[in-house]
Amino acid sequence: MDKPIYLDNQATTPIDPEVLKAMLPFFKEKFGNASSIHHVYGFESKKAVEDSRKILARSIRARAREITFTSGATEAINLAIKGVSGTYNSKQHIITQATEHSAVLDTCKSIEKKGWNVSILPVDSMGVVDPQSVEDAITNETVLISIMHANNEIGAIQPIKKIGNICKKNNILFFVDACQSFGKLDLDVRDMKIDLLAATAHKLYGPKGIGFLYSSQKDPKVNLEMQIEGGGHERGMRSGTLPAPLIVGFAKAIEVSLENQKSEYKLLGKLRDDLWDGIKSRHTDVILNGSIENGLSHNLNICFPKLDAETMIMKMKGIACSTGSACSSANLEPSHVIKAIGRDNELAHSALRFSIGRFNTHEEIKFAISEINNVVDAIKSAKLKRKN
Repeated sequence: MDKPIYLDNQATTPIDPEVLKAMLPFFKEKFGNASSIHHVYGFESKKAVEDSRKILARSIRARAREITFTSGATEAINLAIKGVSGTYNSKQHIITQATEHSAVLDTCKSIEKKGWNVSILPVDSMGVVDPQSVEDAITNETVLISIMHANNEIGAIQPIKKIGNICKKNNILFFVDACQSFGKLDLDVRDMKIDLLAATAHKLYGPKGIGFLYSSQKDPKVNLEMQIEGGGHERGMRSGTLPAPLIVGFAKAIEVSLENQKSEYKLLGKLRDDLWDGIKSRHTDVILNGSIENGLSHNLNICFPKLDAETMIMKMKGIACSTGSACSSANLEPSHVIKAIGRDNELAHSALRFSIGRFNTHEEIKFAISEINNVVDAIKSAKLKRKN
């Protein structure tokens, strides 16, 4: 049996062939440890790592020394939040919002247990936080504000620049989870007044297992408490042998993404719109979660009233999609993001996320529309028969 059409690109993406090609030499011919400074094998790995660091830094208008490599976004998020909190003994207040990824919310819970106060702000029906509510939540104790750039479930894009200006005005550190926007939306940490930013490679057709944390080293200089000790790698910020092949792949992935950023974003938006139009033209009761106008162009999250998302997924053999975040898919509770925008439990349990990627085609979207509509028709018909 052929594999189903992959429409879960916000969970992870297939590696781009150009990325794989760039990585392969560093698994074999150029296998040296970047910390081995006494021979050519180490030199060439070190150079590749530092060249990649510069490429990734330039992509967000940062300096190379402000990039710390991590095992992925979750570790970067932990390093940002726990790293900042570990340097404060008196002022202990952090502000975030209700639709953050669990990596942010769970990390906030962990520092809350250590005595920190955490303010979790509501979002509107489109999943957007009001910058004024952010400013109103600030107290004399506030140290850090953590707001994601684009939501991983409904694609909502937050007013990052406005919030960054609020943080700057109040001399508060600003942390942004940019996992879903990196390589897709323009990012300028200076212009947006971002002090810390997390990103990962596998959301933009790069390898799994590599991410980075940007932390400003000037105006302000962000001090972080190390979370992983042993060797003093990455300027003492994160110990561990650097995975040169993954780092090279990460840099190549952002290069490929930025080359065609605007045209690809537009194309994915067209495929997303076709998918949405094809579903709602047949099933007029479907409900959009988030916003077409202010959401990531490759994201479509919709509720199918009175239907169960898990049942639909099991019956849609020809499509790979999800009910929400891959990191919380084992949790049977309804999505906290869908609940936060005002859906009740029943509606939240009917939400499906389709996320389109670089390698999807118009033909695949046509097939997906047919598959989704036929499955929904069949489930509705079966429910009607049982009722009668």
